[in-house]
Amino acid sequence: MSIVLKVKRIQKVFEKLESEVTQLQKNTGIYCLASCGQCCTKPNIEASVLEFLPLAFDLFLRKETTQYKEQILQSGFSICHLFNALSVVPNSNYITGKCSQYQYRALVCRLFGYASIRNKHGQKKLSTCKLIKGSYPEEVTRLDQPEKIELIPNYSNYFQQLVQIDFKLSQEFHPINKAILRAIDEVESYYNYRNFPYRYKKGA
Repeated sequence: MSIVLKVKRIQKVFEKLESEVTQLQKNTGIYCLASCGQCCTKPNIEASVLEFLPLAFDLFLRKETTQYKEQILQSGFSICHLFNALSVVPNSNYITGKCSQYQYRALVCRLFGYASIRNKHGQKKLSTCKLIKGSYPEEVTRLDQPEKIELIPNYSNYFQQLVQIDFKLSQEFHPINKAILRAIDEVESYYNYRNFPYRYKKGA
């Protein structure tokens, strides 16, 4: 499967997930805190190489892969390179910020706070953050019930959709910055031996 087709299929999976999360937010009234970047500051969050293929392809089209790799390697940060911290909210314990490549963020970023996972007994349970639980205690309790849990996007289900696109790259997990670097390497290596995609030549 070509890089272009893989990127399109990944984006289609992410668009479906985005729609589900948006609907869940509207139905439940549960939202992330304004400009919260707390989950982005956890060191060495892992993601698969496949999840960052769309970002790597976009950087490749804009001829920014070399610059981006140098920035990541020089930063030496263990937190996600895509995160731009803004400030610590007064009288709180979380950092505000934003993702510099929000449309290309990883699966774990898209599901964090709005996903179900299976516990050791095989039962689906809501997986969300302490800040959301503290801000919406009643809403979270209502949502984390057997009759409601099926409305929540399931991490395993979405991961399996990515596996069907590229088994190898979906199984290759790294700390998030290394996953980005590996995705860039995959795109660059692919086009070392192939012609640049014709439909993108004019804008490249």
